Amino acid sequence: MDLKYYKAGKFTKQYGYPSFIPEPINQEWVISQPDLTILLEEANLRLGELNAFSVILPDVNTFLRMHIVKEATQSSRIEGTQTKMDEVILEEKDISPEKRDDWQEVQNYMEAMNYSIERLYKLPVSNRLIREAHKILMKGVRGKHKTPGAFRTSQNWIGGATLKDAKFIPPHHSLLPELMSDLEKFLNNDDIKVPHLIRIGMAHYQFETIHPFLDGNGRIGRLLITLYLVNQKILNQPTLYISDFIEKNRQHYYDNLLAVSTKNNILQWLKFFLVGIIETAKKAIATFNRILKLRNDLENKKIITLGKRVPNAKALLQYLYSKPVITVADVTARLEVTKQTAHTLIQDFEKLGILKEQTGYKRNRIFVFENYLNLFE
Repeated sequence: MDLKYYKAGKFTKQYGYPSFIPEPINQEWVISQPDLTILLEEANLRLGELNAFSVILPDVNTFLRMHIVKEATQSSRIEGTQTKMDEVILEEKDISPEKRDDWQEVQNYMEAMNYSIERLYKLPVSNRLIREAHKILMKGVRGKHKTPGAFRTSQNWIGGATLKDAKFIPPHHSLLPELMSDLEKFLNNDDIKVPHLIRIGMAHYQFETIHPFLDGNGRIGRLLITLYLVNQKILNQPTLYISDFIEKNRQHYYDNLLAVSTKNNILQWLKFFLVGIIETAKKAIATFNRILKLRNDLENKKIITLGKRVPNAKALLQYLYSKPVITVADVTARLEVTKQTAHTLIQDFEKLGILKEQTGYKRNRIFVFENYLNLFE
């Protein structure tokens, strides 16, 4: 079916309130709109450029951790958490008590992301994988009593304090098995020819519209995008995360999703989605380029001046790429050196302008690899 004839679904009276029932989407969709085709072409080109970095960049996994930290921070921020990137990297003991709940939510998102990427070696993007990720996401945080890891068995809603003043009411829970089965088939159906970015763009809308969980739908829906791209080998590594784009364009994001349900405007949603892919890929490419330049400057101009301490300095720098906020105890444990050696190394890095102390304390001091952290913020 041509996307210009797409019908999202219908609103129907459900026990006194109008809920939305989306149409199944597991079929072949055809694009006849030139502007959408051009955006799709550019999005694929940008993803190809981004993917090249996961092939040519040495020890890419070291730098991927910070991409995941950023995604977890931004995706959780959309849901109301206030944790900053430099706080996410710290250990729980270094987080002030009033911030620990938000900190834990971001940690859970990171754990869910890492777990899901690893599970892709054994499972496709499926309802089972989605539920497993959700269980990790909700562990011990707000929403922990809202059936973590299980699709809802009661009605939920979006916006408003109750069903009576809700902005949008997803389908009744009795329809979830059928709707989620259709979505799973659509994501994995090799018999239909639908461009991957169109498929995951449609799937993201469908997931958010079904809203299968009582809590955490936004984060899981955004996670789904990255999982699909990795599962389909569009990306060799999870290098693209769209939450930063969504967070910066939050109202447009919600408006475009709602316009699909109320006006069948899937084309505008897909344009917004593809622009998000393009802009996110371009920013990630720019970040990787800046990482390469920074690393070259540090390793070939600054670290080399430390003489016999160069081997330990290189080891510390490698550690900082995945954990740019550290303490003396962190360095002592990671490099397996004495506390005095760790302290001396950190002093060297302060003098070279690589590390900056951020607490102002004489004890329990925290040091930040600020120039590197700024690349992601």
